[in-house]
Amino acid sequence: MASPPVPATAAEIATLIDMVSRELILELRRPVRIAISGAQGCGKTTACKAFAAANPRTAHFSLDDIYLATAERKALAANVHPLFKMRGPPGTHDLELGKRTLAKLKDARAQDVTQLPRFDKLADHRVPAAEWPAFKGTANVVLVDGWCMGATPEPVEALEMPVNDLELDEDEGAVWRTYANAQLEGAYADFFGRFDLFINIAAPSFDVVPHWRLEQEATMRGLALDKVPPEVKTNIGRFVQYYERITRHMLAGGRRAEWVVRLGEDRQILGIDGPL
Repeated sequence: MASPPVPATAAEIATLIDMVSRELILELRRPVRIAISGAQGCGKTTACKAFAAANPRTAHFSLDDIYLATAERKALAANVHPLFKMRGPPGTHDLELGKRTLAKLKDARAQDVTQLPRFDKLADHRVPAAEWPAFKGTANVVLVDGWCMGATPEPVEALEMPVNDLELDEDEGAVWRTYANAQLEGAYADFFGRFDLFINIAAPSFDVVPHWRLEQEATMRGLALDKVPPEVKTNIGRFVQYYERITRHMLAGGRRAEWVVRLGEDRQILGIDGPL
């Protein structure tokens, strides 16, 4: 059965990845690591999959694939702040797994096999390692996409004012957002530092993110948009608040990005800026 057509925006971003990766390989004379960032539903994973499908020597996994297991997040919630039960914000990823995967891909030879991690979002658990996709040989390009790839920490004073009801009502002392910000300054900065280039897919504003995330959920569930249960829509409204602060910060320039793909509300490309 033929594969479904790649959306036009994803195809254009895949073309950009192709161009910058070729230039980087010629410049660095080695395999390259490229990070793709952008808000939920912007199409970053679709673009990466489209590029990888057309370029077999590409190894691709997502930041979402290295979430901490549910039990680990519960421990983080118990020891740091209850909001860390929710996956997604800095502090809820197994960065050591990500670094080990990058290291294995870097050292891999033609006969080697590297298992690429996977996470089942609907079941909320990491897929058993025996079922992870296997990448054989040496990758010319390693792609990692994730909503906050390349995000920089905010100034401490910016954390004082809550940005939404979630922070106002459930993070009154700013413990949760302060911890996540410290993670961006430390462990995440170290992880991001292992990449050669960053591409950011920029939404026109945070206001479109809830709708984009709803469309993404409908696709994952195989439902038409108007068939998504009301309780799921309510949950999404709360869910995106976990991401709001850092997404707004990134849209305002708080991220590393040599290239920025600017999208309209309909996710069509308005322009591509770079190198920055």
